[in-house]
Amino acid sequence: MTVVTPNIDFQVMGSSRTWDGAGLSHAPLRQITASKNLALENPNTDIGFCGRILVGLSLIFLLITLPISIWMCIVIVKEYQRAIIFRLGRLLSGGAKGPGLFFVLPCTDSFINVDMRTVTFNIPPQEVLTRDSVAVCVDALVYYRVQNPTLAVANVSNADAATQLLAQTTLRNVLSNKNLAEILSDCEHIAHFMQVTLDNATDDWGIKVERVEIKDVKLPPQLLRAMASEAEATREARAKVIAAEGEMSASRALKEASLVIAESPSALQLRYLQTLNTIAEEKNSTIILALPLEILPKFVNT
Repeated sequence: MTVVTPNIDFQVMGSSRTWDGAGLSHAPLRQITASKNLALENPNTDIGFCGRILVGLSLIFLLITLPISIWMCIVIVKEYQRAIIFRLGRLLSGGAKGPGLFFVLPCTDSFINVDMRTVTFNIPPQEVLTRDSVAVCVDALVYYRVQNPTLAVANVSNADAATQLLAQTTLRNVLSNKNLAEILSDCEHIAHFMQVTLDNATDDWGIKVERVEIKDVKLPPQLLRAMASEAEATREARAKVIAAEGEMSASRALKEASLVIAESPSALQLRYLQTLNTIAEEKNSTIILALPLEILPKFVNT
């Protein structure tokens, strides 16, 4: 008796596993996603017997109505655009067309133009409660572009709207796990983390997130006043400490000067005369010299 074990594919917690009767074989989901993207870029163009009949009728109609119908078949795509062509609802092989001129069949072919230029999206101000329970209002800028036009059309209904909504939710989720000090000091790190997160999330949509910038962080007025008072108090305390250190240094210098002057009594007199000379240079005034009382008896005796 022979037992046939079928291959069963299932996904468990971010990985793909295949049961082949002998065990489990693992394959990363990224490889599965890459295979899906490859299938979209090289689609199955078999439109069936009825589809071939309709395409043949379209060609006959094109030939009968020449040269008028030729203007309905010519499509021009600009340098920054790519065209995704559908024939009877199926993607044509070869991926996106353009830039330049190409032909489509009337009645059976339809196309969608995709803009490949970089789009700048301003995330509206988001009110976020930080991890330390502070309400802040943050807005940011996101720069993205369509990297794979086929995925941007086939995998998501509106790639621009989906990317913009994802950017808003990602900003709120990232900032809600940060303290106020981290938000104010690590804006560059937060922006880089958001760029990597968005780029990985939009990979299946054919979107490349090039850059994310934190534009502004608005704090409540009460918190601004409290931070200003704290900064002012800190600066005043630092100024008092600096003044005290200056007084201490000056007192030490005066102490050393007094010790030097005490070794030579004439040095005090020279310093006194130097001070008088400095005063006379700054302002013209009458200087009264105070004579010591010890020398008066000498003048009286004479």
